[in-house]
Amino acid sequence: MDNRDEVKDFLRTRRARLTPTDVGLTAFASNRRVPGLKRSEVADLAGVSVEYYAQLERGNLAGVSDSVLDALARALQLDEAERTHLADLARAAAPATRSRRRPTAEQVRPGVQRLLDLIGETVPAIVNNARLDAIGANVLGRALFAPVYTTPHPADTPANHARFTFLDDRARDFWVDWDRAADDAVSQLRTEAGRDPYDRALSDLVGELSTQRPEFRTRWAAHDVRLHRTGRKHVRHPVVGELHLDFEVLELPVDPGLTLITFTAPAGSPDEDGLRMLASWGATHPATEIGLSGPPR
Repeated sequence: MDNRDEVKDFLRTRRARLTPTDVGLTAFASNRRVPGLKRSEVADLAGVSVEYYAQLERGNLAGVSDSVLDALARALQLDEAERTHLADLARAAAPATRSRRRPTAEQVRPGVQRLLDLIGETVPAIVNNARLDAIGANVLGRALFAPVYTTPHPADTPANHARFTFLDDRARDFWVDWDRAADDAVSQLRTEAGRDPYDRALSDLVGELSTQRPEFRTRWAAHDVRLHRTGRKHVRHPVVGELHLDFEVLELPVDPGLTLITFTAPAGSPDEDGLRMLASWGATHPATEIGLSGPPR
């Protein structure tokens, strides 16, 4: 097993999205038989031979130098997330990568859970792994994402945000902008696939979603990646209504692949009032309705 298909898909889709005009080749912009740039044009822009670039686009990134990766990134006009993804693909292509890769953590440490609980009275907080498995939360975080935690999922697997988004009909109501939520989920899974092509659980999840939902297959084929660090999350909670919350993503360096995500609202805003209502509901409602005793299977 290797990541050649990942590399091929990524380079081809990045090349296809650019036009000669985008890279200053206006004299070659008309009468083209194929969309996007030609391999020879990318090779020229990157300062490598056509034969060498063709080898790269066939999926062979093993041993490629940082300088070549930087040249490719400039030629293909990659953004920060895409540059990181290209570097991850090259790193994963190295023969020794699999033995060096630290496995993704599957549960939160007691100290992390205490931290979640301590901030839980006013701040919803969750912990996801890189596959978007929901593996930790405080009560307010579970209340916020109650539909995610209560959606049916396979036995012996945690609730998963991508599975909820694509397979649970409630997701279309829960996400104010479902298309954006779907794009975000797939781009995050694509990013992780570049980091670790040997993650069997991730491969199984992608296979499951690809088989059941054409909306997922289309997005997966686009090979878009995105950094998920901060922003706004827009949800339509089934109990308290619409919430527009600022989120911050904090990596947990000791726990490979885990991120702690907090959600806040400006003081005095309607969204802050909504969080207070959510806290009251989460504290008084039956545990089964906010996923505290496990979702249906």
